[in-house]
Amino acid sequence: MLIGLNATCFNERPSGANQRFRHLYGALIRQNPDWRFVIYEPRDARIAAWFADCPNVEARPTPLPSEGRLARLWAGRGYWQQALHRDRLNLFEAFHLPAVIAPDCPTLLTIHDLRPVRGDAALPGRLIARAVLHEALGQAACTLAVSDTIAAELRQFRPGLRVERLYNGVIPADFAAPPPAAIAAARAAWQLPDAFMLAVGHIEWRKNLVQLVDAVAALRARGLERPLVIVGNPGGAERELATAIAAHDLGGLVQVLSGVGHADLLAMYHACRLLVFPSAYEGFGIPLVEAIAAGRPIAASDTAVFRELADGAAQFFPLGDAAATADAIEAVWSDPQLADRLVKAGQALLPRYDFTALAQQLGALYRRIALD
Repeated sequence: MLIGLNATCFNERPSGANQRFRHLYGALIRQNPDWRFVIYEPRDARIAAWFADCPNVEARPTPLPSEGRLARLWAGRGYWQQALHRDRLNLFEAFHLPAVIAPDCPTLLTIHDLRPVRGDAALPGRLIARAVLHEALGQAACTLAVSDTIAAELRQFRPGLRVERLYNGVIPADFAAPPPAAIAAARAAWQLPDAFMLAVGHIEWRKNLVQLVDAVAALRARGLERPLVIVGNPGGAERELATAIAAHDLGGLVQVLSGVGHADLLAMYHACRLLVFPSAYEGFGIPLVEAIAAGRPIAASDTAVFRELADGAAQFFPLGDAAATADAIEAVWSDPQLADRLVKAGQALLPRYDFTALAQQLGALYRRIALD
């Protein structure tokens, strides 16, 4: 079988989609040495080099940039039809919108979330996104959703759609405890408090970090100082977050860190008392699974996708309720038995997020679609 992977949206910048492609498809490629994979690369990144040890991978450079939907669409106008006709694929994976649909073989499309088409997205972009998504879903042979929650949203958006759920994954060894010296070095480098809660994610509106800051203020009003370390690169909500921190005079209790590498983030996972994930909307939630792999207890917003991914492994709190958020944080912070139960429940969930098993599911799906 000859499989094409449209990797033109990937580069070296860390992201959940990037991690999924590198590890899930790396496992798939290595599990199926008799299949051949053509990786269509962006002009500014050598993605096939991630699988340099795999003789069944062929790099196909393209004129498309890795960033900018419109720029990719423009650069691909005269490229895709000719390239896909030439390569005579048995299956083609499109990983982003607007979707490239192969003319001569089934196309699979991965959807991470439906943010662009939700009611809180701005017009007219929402209307354009709805039209683009509707057309892509109609032309793809199968759509992959990263959670059952997103699969349900997709079926509601387009009834009768063929959707398969394939979780994102984690490599537990990547989140094993580092040496104590590494934790101490990260503490010193980032001036971390002795005990703290950790939040991980880009500083975006949907991450709902102001509710978390309000909860820290509520805890302090009860006489409980619970330091918060937020790790995330800029995402458009920096001013709102800074305003909330200043309004509560929490500069001494809340740190916002950007540019944190994996080694220091790993040290922070193992140094923190708990992970707090207050996001209002996610398609998956990589930090939840990373915290589970690192053996940390979790407090998270009570959303459908977080219930799906971490039920039993997290203390949930409602959106929009800072006092309840404070209650959930304090329960995990102050009750070692509760924290231990959450960690043990998380360890029981880890096999669902194993890249080897997920790649086997994907390989079986490829076979079914190829035989349809």
